[in-house]
Amino acid sequence: MRRIFAAESLAGNLSLSHKKKCNFRLMSTIWSRMLFAISLLFLINSVLAGNLHRIGMFAEEMAGGYFAYRMMHYEIIGQDGSASNITSRYSNAATIPGPTIIITEGDEVEIELMYQINPDRENSKHNQVSIHVHGVHYDKDSDGTLKYINLYKDESATPVVSYIYRWHAALGTAGTWPYHDHNMDSHNGAEDRGLFGALIVNPASAAMNNIKKEFVLYIVDDAIVGMETNNTTGQHTPLWVNPTLTAERDSDVRFHVLALGTNFHQFQLNDYTWVDPGTVNQINTKAIGPLEKHVFVVNATHSSSYMDTAFSSVLLGMKGDFVVAH
Repeated sequence: MRRIFAAESLAGNLSLSHKKKCNFRLMSTIWSRMLFAISLLFLINSVLAGNLHRIGMFAEEMAGGYFAYRMMHYEIIGQDGSASNITSRYSNAATIPGPTIIITEGDEVEIELMYQINPDRENSKHNQVSIHVHGVHYDKDSDGTLKYINLYKDESATPVVSYIYRWHAALGTAGTWPYHDHNMDSHNGAEDRGLFGALIVNPASAAMNNIKKEFVLYIVDDAIVGMETNNTTGQHTPLWVNPTLTAERDSDVRFHVLALGTNFHQFQLNDYTWVDPGTVNQINTKAIGPLEKHVFVVNATHSSSYMDTAFSSVLLGMKGDFVVAH
């Protein structure tokens, strides 16, 4: 009996020892995976740590009851602390559309907005202007809305004080996003009176060196207005209403088409086809609804024209030329 008990005790001890070893191996595996995940997280954050774009913009009044943003100052602070001033790449006048801001995933943006409009003492709604952006990350104090909407505070520039907005282009925010006023006049914003622009977030994982020009086209309810960026020189050029677009032969150009207003549109680039993003379909026209966007790249091989083929837009003459130099 003692031998049996001894054998059973020995077997029990061996079984307990085996369980301890298994538990130890399991815990080691869990900790290894946790450490790997933490290391991967730090690696991703390190890779995505980007530049700081420090920007100053005015909101100004234009003729005809329109308003516009104007670039005042633009400095890029690198990860090593180096600074590059690119203000001269932008127009020194207020423009419709407003300045195009081009960044990369991982970058931070700090925009100080200054009110440069004759104050309307009879209409307090007129005395506040903001920047509300789509697509990227920000804290609630950078939403660019009013206290009755965000239940926090008025996030506006006024005649007596500027306002600073901070954005973060986190992983997954790559794309073309509109920014616009959200507070002037109706408290829903004065983007229909010119206060709008675009933020382009390039993916961190893909080089865009082959893109020679960016054409940002805003389809509003009665016209197409544009902004061009030359990626070779870095120069930003306002194209105004139903503009002529120009490109060098055999260069790759990227179209960013954004719909503002309340109408539906049908953008078409005649005699060209491109891949509809997210599909394998070749298209030459794209339906775009309010606040929707469409981004595509073509190789400029020949001159053509673009237009909004929606019935009311055709009647309004919403079209322009695409001229390719030989």
